Amino acid sequence: MEQLFQQIINGISLGSIYALIALGYTMVYGIIKLINFAHSDIYMLGAFIGYFSMTTLKLGFIPSLFLSMLFCTIIGVVIEKVAYKPLRNATRIAVLITAIGVSLFIEYTTMAIAGAGVRAYPQMTGFLTGAYRLGSVNITVHQIVIVSITIILMVSLQFIVKKTRIGKAMRAVSLDRDAAELMGINVDTTISFTFALGSALAGAAGILVGLYYNSINPLMGMLPGIKAFVAAVFGGIGIIPGAMIGGYFIGIVEVLVSGYSNSLYRDGVVFAILILVLIIKPTGLLGKNSREKV
Repeated sequence: MEQLFQQIINGISLGSIYALIALGYTMVYGIIKLINFAHSDIYMLGAFIGYFSMTTLKLGFIPSLFLSMLFCTIIGVVIEKVAYKPLRNATRIAVLITAIGVSLFIEYTTMAIAGAGVRAYPQMTGFLTGAYRLGSVNITVHQIVIVSITIILMVSLQFIVKKTRIGKAMRAVSLDRDAAELMGINVDTTISFTFALGSALAGAAGILVGLYYNSINPLMGMLPGIKAFVAAVFGGIGIIPGAMIGGYFIGIVEVLVSGYSNSLYRDGVVFAILILVLIIKPTGLLGKNSREKV
């Protein structure tokens, strides 16, 4: 039983990172029905910005976290303006191919600038070190920091979406873009803000994963990005609470498979979950069936 508690705690830490990435996927899809495959590489950029700010600029963890989120916010808006906005009325396959192209461009540009090798994340000092023991269950300060930051960001996101003017605009555009525009909502600004918000969360996830795994590389966004997409689909793509639930579920399942079986099976189990969800309930856990207008 104590081993189970330990694995669940580990899974919650990993699931927090998946949840932050999944939120970016689900918000963008909810607004413009686009699977932004470049989102996973914005997460990778967040990890690298955090690395260079701590090693080159000699900043602490918290300033590096804010710098990473700020940089990724800018990158997310630039990608939306340059790559996606001109294709706003294009076919979905054209936008999808563009998203894949942007993803590859970010990966190999980062590889050309920073190199293809794996980099060890700087060792944390001060309040980020140490651990607490509850019986035989070990909880590190790293895990507490990861979960705490994730909760703060999720609560802030919910406040923005539910209580602010721009959040109301996001919900209106998500429901009916044409009607929202007729009501005086600036759709382009709302879409850009959605990309900015999702990219900031991805940047935070990037620096947190560096803290969690202690290593980063230019291709690190591929597999976690796909798993976060699975989490978004599991919870209900386009539904923010669903992305949170899906992220934690995928993280816990992955850790339990690694702890009680073979770690080589964990990726296969995650994708098996995706297949089951698409067969049994394609709209996800919190999703509802709706007819598409044609």
